[in-house]
Amino acid sequence: MKVAVLRERRAGETRVAATPETVKKLAGLGCTVAVEAGAGLASGITDAAYAEAGAEVAADPAAALSGAGIVLKVRAPLSAGEGEVDEMALIPRGALLVGTLSADAAAAEAYARAGIDACAMELLPRITRAQSMDVLSSQANLAGYRAVVEAAAAYGRAFPLLMTAAGTVPAANVFVMGAGVAGLQAIATARRLGARVSATDVRPAAKEEIKSLGAAFVGYEDEESREAQTAGGYARQLSAAFYAKQAEVVAAHLPKQDIVICTALVQGRKAPTLVSAEMVASMRPGSVIVDIAAEAGGNCALTKPGEATVTGNGVTILGFRNWPGRIPAAASALYARNLLTFLSTFWDKAEKRPNLPAEDEIVKGVLLSRGGAVVHPAFAPAAAA
Repeated sequence: MKVAVLRERRAGETRVAATPETVKKLAGLGCTVAVEAGAGLASGITDAAYAEAGAEVAADPAAALSGAGIVLKVRAPLSAGEGEVDEMALIPRGALLVGTLSADAAAAEAYARAGIDACAMELLPRITRAQSMDVLSSQANLAGYRAVVEAAAAYGRAFPLLMTAAGTVPAANVFVMGAGVAGLQAIATARRLGARVSATDVRPAAKEEIKSLGAAFVGYEDEESREAQTAGGYARQLSAAFYAKQAEVVAAHLPKQDIVICTALVQGRKAPTLVSAEMVASMRPGSVIVDIAAEAGGNCALTKPGEATVTGNGVTILGFRNWPGRIPAAASALYARNLLTFLSTFWDKAEKRPNLPAEDEIVKGVLLSRGGAVVHPAFAPAAAA
């Protein structure tokens, strides 16, 4: 079974879907691995390192994909008109594509038409058995860390309390909005840097998690907030009245904060707007807002996705896209292990190929198309209609 690993061509993508470590382990499963030349350079991995691990270094995507039974990607392959190469047209019919594929009904139908068996790893169910292959968690963890590092670089003062002969520098006040994987890592990182940290989240379980990391909980709580978490651990959409009460609490807290880290996402929806323009106007000059949710529309009303901006009252807003891609070596290492674990879990040792049982909960969650048909329950009816 040939495994192809392509160079990512989408704008701003610095990660790669396999590392020399996972290439060796794929070879141990009985695979041959072809890596497109230059695929790992942005993550600090040379072609020579892949070759030393046993991979073939292919000159171009066509050579890498020729005869491939498995294709590993970070982002969805490019289609005709999207870029310099029509990657979709080069993937052999019947191949298994594994990556974060921005899954929707149109994408599922496109993979089905191309005869590609596509697994969208961002749809992986949040169950214990799937934790070691959860790409969203591994990447969000690094995004939360990187957000604090970027905030420290943009902030004109120090994070910890510094007592010097020339005077005392107070500790920074850091407020984290959203205490999922990214938010909890942001809390822990800001605490390690010596900041005074507070955080908020609408989910009831988040309060204890926030406090366990040494941060103060800030938020509005009522009967509705007790139902604010889905079975998969995501935040549930709540009423406008609840959000209005929550906004009042946040609005009173923000003027005292030096750094705000926004991480709140609602699965399948635009990111909720948690920081209004009026709230930004209330913040002190030199304050920093880091919006990890920028790619999903942003938690701050003034975020410009993909840009760093400074408001009229001197607040810096970092709205970069692809936060894990800003720490590519570590992000690629974790992402590649996630994909390897997925393949290993469903590997048929006798046949030396993946076997994806249709009734398996993980397979049901991620498999978009198989044998030329859309099979994912969320998209099959839409595609049929």
